[in-house]
Amino acid sequence: QVQLVVSGGRLVQAGDSLKISCVAPGRFAMGWFRQAPGKEREFLAAISWTGSRTYYSDSVQGRFTISKDNTENTAYLQMDSLKPEDTAVYSCAARRGFGERVFTTSQDYDYWGEGTQVTVSS
Repeated sequence: QVQLVVSGGRLVQAGDSLKISCVAPGRFAMGWFRQAPGKEREFLAAISWTGSRTYYSDSVQGRFTISKDNTENTAYLQMDSLKPEDTAVYSCAARRGFGERVFTTSQDYDYWGEGTQVTVSS
């Protein structure tokens, strides 16, 4: 069983920045998703196995940055200019394989981490 460990979520104020992390037991293509109460899971950002390609949803493009430390098998999501509507449980996902592809749907991923709560107060 592959276990992803997500951490870093907390209460912040609107306009603040926050960086959350996801430790994987190896090297994967990674993605970040979030789910707010009463809403469906939303794709946010993805990074390839190599770490050289990234892709973002329109809702976070320009505010969030995904990155990956392949030596530490850790993916990060740097979130800037946070808004109250960013409040959600944030989860990471991992996909087996190699190469430069990025993956943008839940069904693309093989493994999921427990979510971390990010709350943005106004």
